[in-house]
Amino acid sequence: MRLVFLGPPGAGKGTQAVMLSERRGILHLSTGDILRENVKRRTEIGKKAKSFMEKGELVPDDMVIEMMIETIKTGNKDKGFILDGFPRTLYQAKKIDGELEGLNLPIDTVFYFKTSIDIVIFRLTGRRLCKDCGANYHIKNMPPKKEDVCDKCGGELYQRKDDSEETIKKRLEVYNSQTEELIGYYRGKGILKELSGDLDADVVYEEIFGILKKDL
Repeated sequence: MRLVFLGPPGAGKGTQAVMLSERRGILHLSTGDILRENVKRRTEIGKKAKSFMEKGELVPDDMVIEMMIETIKTGNKDKGFILDGFPRTLYQAKKIDGELEGLNLPIDTVFYFKTSIDIVIFRLTGRRLCKDCGANYHIKNMPPKKEDVCDKCGGELYQRKDDSEETIKKRLEVYNSQTEELIGYYRGKGILKELSGDLDADVVYEEIFGILKKDL
């Protein structure tokens, strides 16, 4: 199965992607992880991406897509993959669709996590990330065993500067304006499934699992 998880920041799509990946062996692809890995390994494209990141600029879409496609090619793609939070724009969607269809690996299902603003604010203001490995925690819902220390690698946890309530609201406005036509694009292809991102993670997982059961 080849999936896309869409939804605003704080919708829980990353949590669901990790759960499905760990339980079913599906390749989990997020742009942040892929960028960090390529920079860490000093790949040619990673060096190019780093030059944009160091200047505080967004890495170009085509460069991100190239890294994703290369990761899919070299990963265990037979079990499928999840694109976590990507694409975000119609251009990105059409571009990666073309690349995947060229590999005979078209997207099967797109899950859209519809989430209320109050839930998003609660989740993001309480979010903490590991500086070293990027692992995700929440001070109430998913705290680390030791305060401010990553369970996985022992790295220091921090709060993103843009996880303030005011900034979150602005990010949601930008996200909604960017993705409106993207949702319509996937709905038109007949592969969009809508879920409530407000529900507990285990409930959402069971709903996803139920939809995908025939393919697992």
